Amino acid sequence: MKTEISFRQINKLAIPALISGVSEPILSLTDAAIVGNIDINATESLAAVGIVTTFLSMLIWVLGQTRSAISSLVSQYLGANNLEAIKSLPAQAIFIITSLSVLIILATYPFAESIFKLYNASDLILDYSVDYYKIRVFGFPFTLFTIAIFGTFRGLQNTYYPMLIAIIGTIVNIVFDFALVYGIEGFIPAMHIKGAAYASVFAQLIMALLSVYYLLKKTNISLRFTLPFNKEMKNFTLMILNLFIRTIALNVTLYYSSAFSTSYGKQYIAAYTIAINLWFLGAFIVDGYASAGNILSGKLYGQKNYKALVQLSNKLIKYGLFLGVVIAIIGSLLYYPIGNLFTNDPEVLDQFYTVFWIVLAMQPFCALAFIFDGVFKGLGKMKYLRNVLLFSTFIIFVPLLFWLDSLDYKLYAIFIAITFWIIARGVPLIIKFRQQFLPLSQKE
Repeated sequence: MKTEISFRQINKLAIPALISGVSEPILSLTDAAIVGNIDINATESLAAVGIVTTFLSMLIWVLGQTRSAISSLVSQYLGANNLEAIKSLPAQAIFIITSLSVLIILATYPFAESIFKLYNASDLILDYSVDYYKIRVFGFPFTLFTIAIFGTFRGLQNTYYPMLIAIIGTIVNIVFDFALVYGIEGFIPAMHIKGAAYASVFAQLIMALLSVYYLLKKTNISLRFTLPFNKEMKNFTLMILNLFIRTIALNVTLYYSSAFSTSYGKQYIAAYTIAINLWFLGAFIVDGYASAGNILSGKLYGQKNYKALVQLSNKLIKYGLFLGVVIAIIGSLLYYPIGNLFTNDPEVLDQFYTVFWIVLAMQPFCALAFIFDGVFKGLGKMKYLRNVLLFSTFIIFVPLLFWLDSLDYKLYAIFIAITFWIIARGVPLIIKFRQQFLPLSQKE
């Protein structure tokens, strides 16, 4: 049975995926907003949250690529009406990735101070970064576990249960953030930045437990690890390796952005923290449609339904551009109130307001890049994704950042370089997709 592509079908997947995707940056934004308004060393605390979030995002994005690989393979087998052949893969992938996360905790925990010195953190910011990381890192395995199960649900064309899990996790995080950061008089002492870390870990644990419940209750996919390995394990591993290299390149961008902004001073890293987390929020809003592209493209590719695949891409381009423009307009209308949500420090706000317009202006470009990123992941074409990101990072972003930094552009340098990086990611994907699939669609 051929899959029909309609606005309703896309939104049935995209809107729940959008809501669940937004939960991830909201966890970090909640920490930033609440920590940025404490009475003691708020700017240093906000800077520390930004630095640690950047490092943890790197780890999560490197190992969290299992979601895309699992989703791609499951959706392709679903499209080919051969789901039984792939049923053992998710449990095997989850076991491997969570085992790696434990090893990473063991490898990074003793060296937290040295790690954050690489981000140019020092003095109180360094102390806070270490304190925050040594608690939050214990949520890392739960996060990867949840991400992998979300990938399984996506492959099964289901974004509803991940949405429920994400909503509950976000609410838990916000409630515990307020309770632990500020304290409850007579019951819980104010824990400041450590409280934010504990709140995040607890929310990640709750999401992992809910993921297990819904997967076992609502699907026939088992979480029991069995041998021998699934026949697609080799393909899965190659996908992960290509995505691993790609994500390393992505995190080179985030590392240099964070390190440069930290080197400019605490007001700059605090302003960068607000701006980049809002950029993440925009990215994850668009990720709803990127997820729909990922899910549907894999299924259509498995069906060899190339005409519908091209129709899907055309619709996603329209929706992505519209969504990007809407995000930019809303951000413009709330330009100054947004900054005040995170801090009252006039120096931090001054630096934030000078670059926030760039974050808003790049949103339509981000939408196209992220959507086609999702489509190519659904198709399983991870090698091309890898090459595009290596090009955009090392040929476009890094030279441009160093050149603009030499001109003393500071945060302007970072966000202008990120804008061109995004454009260099999106345009080649659109061109490659149309070159490959337009001729195939015309043959049907």
